[in-house]
Amino acid sequence: MPYVNIKITREGASTEQKAELIKGVTDLLAKILGKNPATTVVTIDEIETDNWGIGGESVTVRRERGQ
Repeated sequence: MPYVNIKITREGASTEQKAELIKGVTDLLAKILGKNPATTVVTIDEIETDNWGIGGESVTVRRERGQ
């Protein structure tokens, strides 16, 4: 039973986009690895940009500076 955890910043991914990610990852595991879609689990965690750090600073700060 595959378990896939997708982490993205919370910036407005729509319900439709998240559904497409879940289906796409499930289909990819079935196609490439022969995994059963019925037992494939995909979760999406949306993280606030204040809680996601790159290079020692939050994504919020980096975006404010235009990086």
